Amino acid sequence: MGGSSRQCLACNGAQSKYKCPGCLLPYCSLVCYKMHKEIPCSNPESAEEKPTAVPEFQLERPVDVDGPSEVLQKLQLEAIASSSEIRDALKDEHLQKLICDIDKSPDPINELDKAMGTDVFCIFTSKILSTIKP
Repeated sequence: MGGSSRQCLACNGAQSKYKCPGCLLPYCSLVCYKMHKEIPCSNPESAEEKPTAVPEFQLERPVDVDGPSEVLQKLQLEAIASSSEIRDALKDEHLQKLICDIDKSPDPINELDKAMGTDVFCIFTSKILSTIKP
């Protein structure tokens, strides 16, 4: 197991072996963990930013692509990920549910067709397309 050479940030003395599940602060022992937990730590993501609907399982299915033009390039993916407009749209709980329904469906094409019948999903897909094809 390739361990990290990070120092414990609770005692600043020993090499850390563990990370706090809440804030990922490296610590070396139970004593240091308890000392760290005396003051509430901040989570890397607040609970409000986490999606409300988390699929219980993920389906393994092949990705059918007719040609390389259907696969997004790294720069396009980065543009989507860095778009504040798209990130803001993804905060919508209804949109999150639609995306999760498509992802976990045994018939994703049918779910996608249903989602395209909603304004929130059509606006979201338009934002993505305008980001990757300015």
